[in-house]
Amino acid sequence: MTGHGGNFGGNQPSQQFQGGTPTWPGPENNAERSVETTLTRLRALDGGGSIAETPARLTLEDLYRMHRMRLVRLALLLVDEPATAEDVVQEAFTGLHRHWANLRDGAAAVGYLRTAVVNGSRSVLRRRKTARDYTPPHAVNARSAESLAMLTAEHQAVVQALSQLPPRQREVLVLRYYGGLSEAEIAEAAGISKGTVKSTASRALDALQKIMAGPA
Repeated sequence: MTGHGGNFGGNQPSQQFQGGTPTWPGPENNAERSVETTLTRLRALDGGGSIAETPARLTLEDLYRMHRMRLVRLALLLVDEPATAEDVVQEAFTGLHRHWANLRDGAAAVGYLRTAVVNGSRSVLRRRKTARDYTPPHAVNARSAESLAMLTAEHQAVVQALSQLPPRQREVLVLRYYGGLSEAEIAEAAGISKGTVKSTASRALDALQKIMAGPA
């Protein structure tokens, strides 16, 4: 990862807001700084470091205790529905149990879980896209509601803007800034190349900036 603040390839969106109070938190008022600040704050409220931080030797129960909540939030940021996010993570742990003997250490197990959550979330979104009369839910579980309520209005606006991005773009930003993953780890979890991670992140940040800026 190059540059400061975890940016992708030094990308710095140039669009500035016109008039009034800036919508974005942070002194630079750009998409990257805003999403980084928001998701880092949300990660802290959810209880700790990055999803990537895992000791080598852990039991399945250890992994569940250490990572379940953050994986649920990861899924929730991708699918916008608490019950579905819980299901996605439960399926990921079920798959992990089946493949446990084939995984070399705790880091490999967490990598498996991340990829399973991303793939499970994609499957949900594909099914949702083809379903008729789908209405996005508004209810959230108690832990999610508590974390979101502790965010400032500006940070909540960033979370809302993320939900409007195309799935692949949202995945890359959420994995980077909530998951705390490197480009290589994002590429592995999302099943894409590192070059695609960079280009997707750049497009996602540009799109996010336009969403937050509002109608021209």
